[in-house]
Amino acid sequence: MKTLRCLLLFVLCFISFVNLYSQDSTTVIFHKPENPARAKAPFSEVVQAGNLFFLAGQIGMDRSIGKLADNGIKGETEQAIKNIQGVLEHHGLSLDNVVKCTVILSDINDFKAFNEVYIRYFTKKPARTTYAAAGLAVGAKIEIDVIVVK
Repeated sequence: MKTLRCLLLFVLCFISFVNLYSQDSTTVIFHKPENPARAKAPFSEVVQAGNLFFLAGQIGMDRSIGKLADNGIKGETEQAIKNIQGVLEHHGLSLDNVVKCTVILSDINDFKAFNEVYIRYFTKKPARTTYAAAGLAVGAKIEIDVIVVK
């Protein structure tokens, strides 16, 4: 019986050792943005680690005209999500690949209006954290970042 336990312990240790050394390290890719003008930003728009994609936060800035979207929180929420969609599409992904959203509102009283827009786009209901913080970039009312699985 003692020999059998020793043999079993040896086999378990051997399997653990093989698993430890056979795992590949995850490659991290700092993707260049589709728009070369955004390459000057002090952060990566998308970082990929294996099959996970981490997108930098997006505000409701209409990049074609360089200003925040009209219609307050609803307009900015829609534009932020469209910005996320654009980044995802560039990498062959969609909102259906999103598994986690972090939403920052400049005013928590905008939560209901934000949610009215959000639920039209995120139909798969990814996990989400929402909170309010003062002083978002360029006076934005909202910023959204996502984690995506390919």
